[in-house]
Amino acid sequence: MTPPLLVAAVDTSSGWQTFLQYALIGLTNGALFALVALGYTMVYGIIELINFAHGDVFMLGSFLALALIGAMAKYLGWNWGEPAMIGLGIGLLLVVVPLFCAALNVTIDRVVYKPLRRAPKLAPLVSAIGVSFVLMNVGLLWGGAADRHFPDLVSRQSVLGETAALSFTVKDLMVVAITVPIMIALTLFVKTTRLGKAMRATAQDPLAAQLMGINVDRVIGATFALGGALAGAAAVIYGLYINTVSYQMGFQNGLYAFTAAVLGGIGNIPGAVLGGLVIGLARSLGSGYVGERWTSALVFVILIAILVFRPAGLLGSRTRDKV
Repeated sequence: MTPPLLVAAVDTSSGWQTFLQYALIGLTNGALFALVALGYTMVYGIIELINFAHGDVFMLGSFLALALIGAMAKYLGWNWGEPAMIGLGIGLLLVVVPLFCAALNVTIDRVVYKPLRRAPKLAPLVSAIGVSFVLMNVGLLWGGAADRHFPDLVSRQSVLGETAALSFTVKDLMVVAITVPIMIALTLFVKTTRLGKAMRATAQDPLAAQLMGINVDRVIGATFALGGALAGAAAVIYGLYINTVSYQMGFQNGLYAFTAAVLGGIGNIPGAVLGGLVIGLARSLGSGYVGERWTSALVFVILIAILVFRPAGLLGSRTRDKV
């Protein structure tokens, strides 16, 4: 399932208004891609592993969020029609689902990736692909083959007013209000905390970090936990924003998120955010001006062009300082 773009209501009467509207939609979608891409780039920055199962962790998080919404209404009598209950419920989802995805990601690392730390790099890469297929089939058993409707809990009403030239809905505001603080908090965490400094040291030279007394295995586990939590947060936001989830959404969105991480500079946190925004803009503008069926091709043409002239990505470097 290709991630949909909410572009149907764009007014094409004014060229600049149309462009700005598509750009606004692209930035909102790009923030979601960036949130998933951060999980890819953090794991790669520490152990140079492309965790292809990350997108499927994101998918299972969406299914858990959907199941929790139904269970809260059925067993707890949760009234999802009241604004206060909606806000509190979304807050609970943003706690429970990231914890689930973090635990799942750490379990995958401990069971599959950790025994292969000293193996040739191809072994964990192939294992990651295998884990991805296993999780995709778990999602198929959990949610079925058909797309599942996610409850439309957040209003589509424009916060700028119905007569405004541009449309910026409550859904768009929700995405920005949740993703931006998460990205800022992650950056501050990596730059200022003791564990964040240990992550940066491990990314630069794992052996030297170990000799300096850093527990590398603990740092790797924390990185997988943090990446999984980011995927869980993105899963909740995606479900509330797009209102459709599927067992294949992990592959499709994971592919775009991985592309964003590579585009920005794999292993670079600001690069993953920038790459996500670029991918979001490319998809939105491409869908509006070129056509939906050419959108994916346009995204990868842009990726190839950038990597031809800057192989390390937009913000990447040739050094090992990746986090």
